[in-house]
Amino acid sequence: MKKVKDKYLVVGADFAGFPLKEAVVEHLEKKGWKICDMGVKKDSDPDDTDLMFHRVGLRVGAMIAEGEYERALLFCGTGMGIHIAASKCPHVHAGVVESVPAALRAITGNGVNVLAMGAFYVAPKMGCDIADAYLGAELGTGYEWWHNFYEFHKLAIDELEAFDYEAYKKNGFKVDKLGDFPLVLEDKPE
Repeated sequence: MKKVKDKYLVVGADFAGFPLKEAVVEHLEKKGWKICDMGVKKDSDPDDTDLMFHRVGLRVGAMIAEGEYERALLFCGTGMGIHIAASKCPHVHAGVVESVPAALRAITGNGVNVLAMGAFYVAPKMGCDIADAYLGAELGTGYEWWHNFYEFHKLAIDELEAFDYEAYKKNGFKVDKLGDFPLVLEDKPE
């Protein structure tokens, strides 16, 4: 698997997300990232229907599902459609963000392995800052002071990975718990 610690990343964009993707990829490549681009490129044919947002999302999601890459960045007009498509692939935990704090929380609290941005809402500089924040953090980082923060969120990720809708339905729409960790909201100590 190509890992974030080794500066490997898969990306994809449709035509609406292309300008933002280009800015973010250029920024990351200057920092030494090795980028695999599975979407629209400079010389892409605008009539190539294989490059519709959902098809690019599925293609990138498959790279995560198959264990080829640890994380991905996706770009479309809103970030919504492309992230929904990627989420159809197993083991993909996708989120859409429009700010640095949301990007940090997506990875530190939710373990998002596919992060999407919308070029209609995220300016290029903000997209670069979002990518830096997302790629510079891991589940639980920055919350070491919060008792059981990591364990609580890791349990949620593990239960989502194990989730089987048919079993959930047969169980009266109750989750088959893998454990429990009490967690109360805590204020960061001064």
